[in-house]
Amino acid sequence: MTRPQELDAFYEVVRRRRDVRAEFTGEPIAEEVLERVLEAAHSAPSVGLTQPWDFVLVTDAGTRQTFAEHVRSEREVFADSLTGERAERFSRIKIEGIRESSMGVVVTYDPSRGSPDVLGRHAIADAGLYSVCLAIQNLWLAATAEGLGLGWVSFYREPFLAELLGIPDGVRPVAWLCLGPVTELAAVPDLERHDWRRRRPLRAAVHRERFTR
Repeated sequence: MTRPQELDAFYEVVRRRRDVRAEFTGEPIAEEVLERVLEAAHSAPSVGLTQPWDFVLVTDAGTRQTFAEHVRSEREVFADSLTGERAERFSRIKIEGIRESSMGVVVTYDPSRGSPDVLGRHAIADAGLYSVCLAIQNLWLAATAEGLGLGWVSFYREPFLAELLGIPDGVRPVAWLCLGPVTELAAVPDLERHDWRRRRPLRAAVHRERFTR
């Protein structure tokens, strides 16, 4: 039976998890800690037990610099679509910690893994992609429990990242995750702190029996 203190510890990790940008120290991650975090990710459930993910660990400064420059250009594309107060707010938001973090962890999705008879994917083609997202969430929570920070970079073009890392055709780069020790995990998420968007309450997301507006 799960003890109350174990439940408290679990929910505390969920509560403390943050999308980290500016708090990385750049210190190395102990190999045994990295192994535990990756093992947690690799233990995620997956459709048809396909485990369609792979993890590319990126520490090379040149590779990270090249990717950071690409991300900066994509940030400018998005910034150019904004006007007025929205543009001013976005200018204050840091979107990545690619060079400041200890490493990048690029998580990929291989839809051919386990094909052609993937149990459970015949009606929902994206079930494999959902599995990869579960692995990422496991990694994120494990990192938080280990005192590490993690930030998900989403300002990039998939073909660029695939070419940069030599990812084979047909394998999709789902996430570049910045990972490493941090000075702290912010009490308030960055986007709330910068008043970009507010969380909606749970009661607004829960529906009984049928979807209602």
